[in-house]
Amino acid sequence: MIGKLTGMLLEKNPPEVLLDCHGVGYEVQVPMSTFYNLPAVGERVALLTQFIVREDAQLLYGFATHPERQAFRELIKIAGVGPRTALAILSGLGVADLAQAVTLQEAGRLVKVPGIGKKTAERLLLELKGKLGADIGGTVAHAQSDAQADILQALLALGYNDKEAAAALKALPADVGVSEGIKLALKALAK
Repeated sequence: MIGKLTGMLLEKNPPEVLLDCHGVGYEVQVPMSTFYNLPAVGERVALLTQFIVREDAQLLYGFATHPERQAFRELIKIAGVGPRTALAILSGLGVADLAQAVTLQEAGRLVKVPGIGKKTAERLLLELKGKLGADIGGTVAHAQSDAQADILQALLALGYNDKEAAAALKALPADVGVSEGIKLALKALAK
């Protein structure tokens, strides 16, 4: 219904923002990963949105990137996971970390998110398997050493997407150390 909003940012009150779109103010709930990347109040911003209608409310959730919105959509499909819980998961982990946790089936990472217990974490991992993290699954599974896994994590933390990080990792020698590997990968990605 409402897929994207573009307008001026009027207020920032985590996790909610107020967006003025041609004279209409929209209250939009955003994950903290999106919130931290918003421009200053008074500047223009574009958010991808998910519109949810409940019996007692109509709510808008906003995201800076397509992967964030897609992860949110996959999360709310799971029984017992509502929009607030999905927002908390994306705020606590981020898409790349969530995808890696699903790929590696690491319930411990999900339990660290407030409101997620062990049973919920295990159900999330089971339900999301094959739906989230498919892009980095091959990279993580084929990481022959701890050094390659650390290099992958560093590239993801620096903001490179899964495909870019995977391509840079494949180009590295198998026996490269972490610091040297990161330098070589950054050089390759800069080209």
